[in-house]
Amino acid sequence: MKIIRPLSIFNTSLIACLMSFSQFSFADTQHDTEKLDYQDVFELEYAASPVFHPKREMLVYERRSMDIMQDRMRVQLWAVDLSSKQHTPLLADEHSYTSPKFSPTGDRLAYLSAKSGSQQIYVHWLAQNRSAKLSNLQHSPSNITWSPDGKTIAFTMFTPSKAESLFTEMPQQPKGASWAGSAKYIDSTQYRSDGAGFNQAGNSQVYILSSEGGTPRQLTFGAYNHNGPLSFSKNGKSIFFSANRNKDWELLPLESDIYKVDIASSQLTKTTHSSGPESSPMLSPDGKYLAYQWVNDRKLSYQVNQIMLQASNSNDGSSESKANARSLTPQLDRQIGAMKWAKNSKGLYFSYIDKGKTKLAYVSTAGKLKTLAAELGSQALGRPYTSGEFAVSNDGEVVYTINNPQRPADLALMKKRGKPELLTQLNEDVFTGTALASVEKLPVLSSIDQLEIDAWIAYPPHFDKSKNYPIILEIHGGPHAAYASTFSMELQLMAAKGYITVWSNPRGSSSYGEDFGNLIHHNYPSQDYNDLMDVVDAAIAKGNVDTRNLFITGGSGGGVLTAWSIGKTDRFAAAVVAKPVINWLSFALTADAYPFFTQYWMEDMPWNISEKLWARSPLSLVGNVKTPTMLLTGEADYRTPMSETEQYYQALRLQKIPSAMVRIPGASHGIASRPSHLIQKVGNIVAWFDKYKSE
Repeated sequence: MKIIRPLSIFNTSLIACLMSFSQFSFADTQHDTEKLDYQDVFELEYAASPVFHPKREMLVYERRSMDIMQDRMRVQLWAVDLSSKQHTPLLADEHSYTSPKFSPTGDRLAYLSAKSGSQQIYVHWLAQNRSAKLSNLQHSPSNITWSPDGKTIAFTMFTPSKAESLFTEMPQQPKGASWAGSAKYIDSTQYRSDGAGFNQAGNSQVYILSSEGGTPRQLTFGAYNHNGPLSFSKNGKSIFFSANRNKDWELLPLESDIYKVDIASSQLTKTTHSSGPESSPMLSPDGKYLAYQWVNDRKLSYQVNQIMLQASNSNDGSSESKANARSLTPQLDRQIGAMKWAKNSKGLYFSYIDKGKTKLAYVSTAGKLKTLAAELGSQALGRPYTSGEFAVSNDGEVVYTINNPQRPADLALMKKRGKPELLTQLNEDVFTGTALASVEKLPVLSSIDQLEIDAWIAYPPHFDKSKNYPIILEIHGGPHAAYASTFSMELQLMAAKGYITVWSNPRGSSSYGEDFGNLIHHNYPSQDYNDLMDVVDAAIAKGNVDTRNLFITGGSGGGVLTAWSIGKTDRFAAAVVAKPVINWLSFALTADAYPFFTQYWMEDMPWNISEKLWARSPLSLVGNVKTPTMLLTGEADYRTPMSETEQYYQALRLQKIPSAMVRIPGASHGIASRPSHLIQKVGNIVAWFDKYKSE
């Protein structure tokens, strides 16, 4: 494992040449001779969660790297002096430090760490270079937020309630006896969650804690989840948050409203009055406006959100009218991400995804929208999903994540004048001297209706145009998600092993508007399969593809489409179906988020539409399958449970189809959340394809 070391900031005139769309050009590696291998997964780093000092003296960010000894991601806090561009560690050792938040005056930095054995709230005094643990909590805090005067920190935390037990007459276990464990009594709708397992009785609540430590005070109560992010009123006497406090909240998976809790009395006030989910409250710096996100909920499987604004009382944030909320983005048919107020309270910066790109924009309180030059770089490491983060200084400068297909996320600074500056280069030690895949846009027109489908193709290092190569079609999940022309370690490793790889955003993908996304509403999978076959045909037409060696894989929604595809065609030499839905009937009643899936992905309860669901189930086509197929799923996956994988595997074995089942131990739906799991995932995929590759 390479040693993490301080990196000085190079002369930006030498390293930060701008390309189109304000992207940076990183070092060309095609002349080098080394290739990536699985061990290199442990060498990756990327930047996240940047925050500006209130006086713009510096910025702090999370430097995320891989710990080969603990098989996990390690997060350190690093600082960049914005005058000298000196890059130095702030909190960097064998522990992880996350969620940095400067105090209003910038003298302190709050953060979270589990260095004491459990996740707690810490504060670092910058001038003294000293840190202190403020809390001794029984459960992990989140959404830490400073009060305007810097005297308190608000946060949310799961708070257990007394578990019910129906049977109370169990005999007492004799001392020294060895009995089986106690039975679990479950009477809640949301009884288990992917990545967490069986849910403990309780809910998320809002707390307040002195910034000098002490005992936290609970502000919200009741059998409801009260979620972040949190926003203080200007006078610091109340806190805004979102919550679903409906009686049947467990059966209303998207419903939420904005509430205000009075810190002194814990009195709750509902502050928004639109139908549909409202979230992410953010009071303007002058206290005159409350911004939040809202979805016009029509029970569609893909629905974009809008930024809403309502006038508030400048002291406590109270709404002046129940009917004064208005949308600032009514014509923006795109999914909105994070948003941040400008210091002068005249507008908000926000991100949104558009055609596989994460863009940065500004909208004034009058609703005038402008897309900015910065394009946010994805922070995905495994597959090439869209994402990105940004922060805005009090002077209106923006720091944002930036990457390209050959580099994970770094940080760039966009000033009000002049060209952006590249602030970090975290992976030059890994990729200098390494030949990587080159990526190109692949034009595709749907054979169904001439719809434009965005696609990309990656070529192996040292690509020889006189040769033909095997090709892998990689399908994204979701299905309402989006791939991009961005860094992907999985695709780079496939390329290093000699495969051309192609990926795309077929109909149903996000970032192309509601109409495009809902082409598969209550009709999935459907013609998205045709789009994918058109992508393969376009790649073949481009040349250098060995048509004897076409391979297909995808995870989650991509697993659905992989299994559906091999039930429709025999053109692929082998397939890997990762964490799939195989049978919509069984999935509807075993997935953790079943209240959502049955209301938004299905037009009725599954027992009422069993024929329709079966007609869209890959299992209904298993009798057609002749393709050697591997299934790959995490053993702790509750989103697309292992029972889905087992059904398909057993059906394939009954038909004597060459097949295998790979079970990733301890992994939930996000298989690649640990470095070794990412390696096992892509390694098994490549090994399966190698096994069935014709020479």
